[in-house]
Amino acid sequence: MKLTLRVWRQKNAEAPGAMATYEIDGISRDMSFLEMLDTLNEELILTGDEPVAFDHDCREGICGACSLVINGDAHGPERTTTCQLHMRSFSDGDTIDIEPWRASAFPVVKDLVVDRSSFDRIIQSGGYISAPTGTAPDAHATPVPKPDADSAFEHAECIGCGACVAACPNGSAMLFTSAKVNHLNVLPQGAPERETRVLDMVATMDDEGFGGCTLTGECATACPKGIPLPSITAMNKEWLRATRKVRR
Repeated sequence: MKLTLRVWRQKNAEAPGAMATYEIDGISRDMSFLEMLDTLNEELILTGDEPVAFDHDCREGICGACSLVINGDAHGPERTTTCQLHMRSFSDGDTIDIEPWRASAFPVVKDLVVDRSSFDRIIQSGGYISAPTGTAPDAHATPVPKPDADSAFEHAECIGCGACVAACPNGSAMLFTSAKVNHLNVLPQGAPERETRVLDMVATMDDEGFGGCTLTGECATACPKGIPLPSITAMNKEWLRATRKVRR
């Protein structure tokens, strides 16, 4: 395959950025998108140019590090992570635009790399339980109804990639935050911090500068792990309940 790549290049957060155009040939349809970028970087290095900086780690669709907007879509045209997107999703002769996540809470570090430490701070503000550590309890020691266990597991699948923020026209982090709140709040182990967790995590999310949620649903559409939109509604109910309890 022969492709035209329009890639966002930016030296650092303060420097202005712009799209750079590269022609690349000999791309196999079986390559992953990141392998295609590896090939581009190899060619750039051989010609004395600076390679394109982009985030990646496991390349197995698990860690969520591969954050790219491809032709205007978070992670590209398929509902998967960028590392699991393959070049067979494109056609010979295509022009592909490649950009970083666009959100004020995700400042550009370099080229396609953004700083997503705001997500870490949201989790740190309330993503814990006060259950004692030490010897693991028996699996049946704390009964959990199956619907609650299923809901917790569904929300725990969130890998924190940030696609929800990148896809949202408001740059909202509500889907991410709701996943982190709900997967603990539905379990009995998370009950002691139930109210403080949702209040602290939502407050931190707001402090980080994420946009407001208008329930457009694009976050859930872009999520590679299928976190459902009703997760936000469930968190809003938790937040209202906790707010009322604090006011009393």
